[in-house]
Order: sequence, then C-alpha cells, then structure tokens
Amino acid sequence: MTIRTFFSTTLLFIIAFSLKAQTIKPAPPEKSDPEAKKVLDRIRKKYEAYKTIEVGFTLTIEPPEQPKEVLKGTMAQEGSKFRLEMPDQMVVNDSKTTWVYLKKSNEVQINDSEPSGSEAGFLTPLELIQQYQKGDYLYAITDKITEGSRVLTQIEFKPKDKKSEYSKLRVSIDEKAGTIHSLKAIQKDATRYTFVITKSNPNKALTGYFTFDPKKYPGVRVEDLRM
Repeated sequence: MTIRTFFSTTLLFIIAFSLKAQTIKPAPPEKSDPEAKKVLDRIRKKYEAYKTIEVGFTLTIEPPEQPKEVLKGTMAQEGSKFRLEMPDQMVVNDSKTTWVYLKKSNEVQINDSEPSGSEAGFLTPLELIQQYQKGDYLYAITDKITEGSRVLTQIEFKPKDKKSEYSKLRVSIDEKAGTIHSLKAIQKDATRYTFVITKSNPNKALTGYFTFDPKKYPGVRVEDLRM
C-alpha cells in the first residue's frame, strides 16, 4: 500500500499518534488561543530560519478494527523541495517534478509537481506549523505534559472546513528546546496517526537529494505520467 493510499483514503511532513477519542480534551473554542499563537509563532520562525532540514520519524497508523502499522523513515526539505524515504517507497520533489519510487517493484512514477498540497501524501508536523497562519484551523493549548525530562506543550487544532478529512489534530512542542516533538491526528473514519520526530538535522548539506536518477536503479521501470 502506498503512502498516498494510506493518507488520502484512510489519513505526512507529516512528523506519537495513538490517539484515543475518549481521552481527547474538548475542541478549541471558536476563536484561536492567543497563547497558542505565540508558541506557534516562535517555533515557526525558528524552523523557517533553517536553509534545510532533515528529520527522522516514526509513523504509527491505526485503522479501526485492524492491526496497527509502524513505519520509520526520513524526510528532508529545502524550500518547496523535499525527499521522503520509507521502507517501501521514496518520494522526491524538486518543486517542478515529483518522482515516486516503489522499491519492491523497482518502478518509478513521474508526475508534474502540484502547486499546492502535500505531495508526500500526508500532513507533517512542519507543514501544520506553517499552515496554521492561513486560518484553516482553530487552535488552543490543551495541556502540558511531562515526558522523561521534557515538558511538552500540546496544541489542538480543529479544521474549520467541515469537509476536512481530519476531525482533530494535536501537535506537541518542546518549548525549552524549541522543537516539534510529535503530531497526532484522528481522521473522520476513526483512523489514528502518530508522527513522532526522532531526530532533527537542520542546515545539513543536501546536494543531489531532490532529483531522481533512474541510472542509479538498474532495471527500473519508468512510468512518465506528466502532461
């Protein structure tokens, strides 16, 4: 099953989501929380100052009444370019072209890059941090929890669009470190997702990360779907 199938039919950046509906705190009020905005603004400005960033993550997918699946991978970003690597596939985007490499079948699908939306196929914590400014969500601080030596500020997001595939999202932020820890989400079909950032490498040199060279994959089948 592909990442796009996971997230467009049952769910990204996308970057611990085992969220139980009965334990979620009340949805944010009809006006966003100013204190939550201050936290988000600080984190957004820090991440936007990076020229590049590479993160390692663990993604847990829990469809209703089905076994959960745990995937590990990395995502690298430089502006609108990104590279997502997971066990079964790799998605590479240079802002003009998107390559989806299916490892088991040794096949690459090539598409024109879409001007908006997450072509990685899911919403990552970094994208949520960037998107809250667009006014698509109401948000509020719902809790502060201690996890090991960290105190995590939890901010819950409620999509304004009733047609949104998500019913609720929650980002956990380590304010002291100035980092995003995790994103939790519940889709309207009750599928739960947990995206935990396990490592972060800002301003790493990413030369050659954002193109796909078929010559490096002997015997690869190329399916060019560009218009």
